[in-house]
Amino acid sequence: MSTERKETAQNVKNGSSNDRKGRNLILGTLFVYALLVFTHLGEFWPFSIYPMFSQAGNSWTRALVREVGSATDSVMWQPVSIDDVPGQSVALEDVGVNQNDVANFVAKADGWDARRIFAIRKALGDYAENRNLLVYRAVGELTEDREVVISLTPFIYLGRDTTLFNPNLDILLDRRGGP
Repeated sequence: MSTERKETAQNVKNGSSNDRKGRNLILGTLFVYALLVFTHLGEFWPFSIYPMFSQAGNSWTRALVREVGSATDSVMWQPVSIDDVPGQSVALEDVGVNQNDVANFVAKADGWDARRIFAIRKALGDYAENRNLLVYRAVGELTEDREVVISLTPFIYLGRDTTLFNPNLDILLDRRGGP
């Protein structure tokens, strides 16, 4: 056999070996993926950029804005269930406010000063001028029984000329600084 034929035969033999290795690699990857999906009840997105997949099971915080009466009722500050929330719901989209902005404002609110109060009032704009609004902090959690439990805690009352924080919450108020 000539040298060229030996090299061609060797290349064909190596090519089929590489094809087999590639096929085995793909089949192995698919097997591992299928195994992970099967053991995670059909969901396996550990590197997902979408929070609904990568943060499943973590608690979450949102905000709920309701139009209410006066703030004199001490019962107003008690946590409520989603079915017992007093007042009328405020559709923030109709007011021109992004719901996620209000949620971030409430969720990441350790310290409040006059500037921050002014900012939330300004965000709600003209809508808040003639209304009494109560902003709730809604926290959702997944229980061990795989049920979602939502607790609503009144956070801040925005009256026509009054701002009150829930006295039962540990909120640092800084009365210095202004808008």
